[in-house]
Amino acid sequence: MRFLCLALFIAFAALSPAEARAHLGLDVPTSRYGPDTLKTGPCGVGGGERTTNVTYYEPGEMIEVRWDEYVDHQGHYRIAFDDDGVDDFVDPATMMELYSNDTVLLDGIIDKGQGERDYVATVTLPDLSCDNCTLQVIQVMYDKRPYTTPGNDIYYQCADLVLREAGTSPDAGTDAGMDADAGPRNGADPGTGAGGCSVGNGTIAELGVFQLLLLLLLSRLARRQGLLV
Repeated sequence: MRFLCLALFIAFAALSPAEARAHLGLDVPTSRYGPDTLKTGPCGVGGGERTTNVTYYEPGEMIEVRWDEYVDHQGHYRIAFDDDGVDDFVDPATMMELYSNDTVLLDGIIDKGQGERDYVATVTLPDLSCDNCTLQVIQVMYDKRPYTTPGNDIYYQCADLVLREAGTSPDAGTDAGMDADAGPRNGADPGTGAGGCSVGNGTIAELGVFQLLLLLLLSRLARRQGLLV
């Protein structure tokens, strides 16, 4: 058993560094680039383009936006929406400026403080259809004075969205939108996951090939030791 636990620990450690470096990671809707790309506006990297990580919702739908704060900073969060790309997003001119332009859906979401990582906020999407729309979550930090724009005071995460009427969204592939009685879909039913052992927030099925081979090798060593004892 101790060999199996060691294998799981090593596999988890191999996956953890990318997450540990992040400060702000958008979970729902799916982040465009992931939690490690967040330092340059409007979406984390200069000149960034839309990806295949598309989430589908209905026009005017009320959704939950979920994110994690991996490194604590004093400050607040803002959620904004651009119905055509990202060109309408504007950084707040001052550290305390709220609702400074028409893209902002919710502003002044206060940081919970040290030790609190999981955040959720409910917003209502605009009542329109769009195939190139973007949701932005930013973290405005108070502990990096003096505040400058552009500067090192804001972290950025974006999600690529498509807003369509019910019955017109793809049935599979990238992230789908909200069912009437369920949360965001990922092609397969999220409630019928692989099951079994899990590591952190993922299942063993999500581990890399190296981690699986390591797990099999250490399990075999464990069985051999049992035969020798």
